[in-house]
Amino acid sequence: MNTRLEAVDIRLGYGDRVIVDGLDLGVESGTVTTIIGPNGCGKSTLLRALGRLIKPLDGHVLLDGKRIDRMPSREVARLLGVLPQAPAAPEGLTVADLVARGRHPHQTWYRQWSPGDESAVAEALEWTGLLDLADRPLDELSGGQRQRAWISMALAQGTGLLLLDEPTTFLDLAHQIEVLELVHHLHARAGKTVVMVLHDLNLAARYADRLVAMRDGRVVAAGPPDEVLTESLLAEVFGLNAKIITDPVAGTPLVVPIGSTAGGD
Repeated sequence: MNTRLEAVDIRLGYGDRVIVDGLDLGVESGTVTTIIGPNGCGKSTLLRALGRLIKPLDGHVLLDGKRIDRMPSREVARLLGVLPQAPAAPEGLTVADLVARGRHPHQTWYRQWSPGDESAVAEALEWTGLLDLADRPLDELSGGQRQRAWISMALAQGTGLLLLDEPTTFLDLAHQIEVLELVHHLHARAGKTVVMVLHDLNLAARYADRLVAMRDGRVVAAGPPDEVLTESLLAEVFGLNAKIITDPVAGTPLVVPIGSTAGGD
């Protein structure tokens, strides 16, 4: 497998506040990589840098071996789709109109909307099961349906690499599973390479090929879920006293919390 996306000794922050310092990370083609860690550890900041939404203070990000900050924006958008946390859309926008925005990187002043764009939008809606809801306003959809619509927009870009920042935030458990099953489907059947940030450790273990555990702006551990999710790591990274058992459905690690390691007996 080749490395699609790579952070090389990056330092990230806002103003004078440094959040990530000296971090290295590689994302292999055809994998689902999930970044986990406590609030404020730099997960979303890292994802934003990988998607060129923020510029590193130092170091650089490589996309297919090229520095992403030196690539034209339109070229980046044709290779990489980003779904930020809690995206917003104008009131009354329909699902089809939202998904059509994913085709903007493929259009120029001399090449406007085409049958190819129409086909890409229809295919994205079909992948996410939203063809029947194409004409519905976004604000009339359930939370899970809205998230699938945003993922459809990213799919319409036609990229092989998707970055999803907490795609299950604000969703109930059934809709979380719905969205993550879609991610799995896109990976397994469409060959998408996915990087996402998740809070739920058990869902992260179930749906990821590789976990990246962060704390205080650095990578503490990275690898397959059964190697990363250990009782000692949970204590170190999350301050959590827990047992690890095997998920009876997926066969992946399952975290059973006992309590906080802070102030306990």
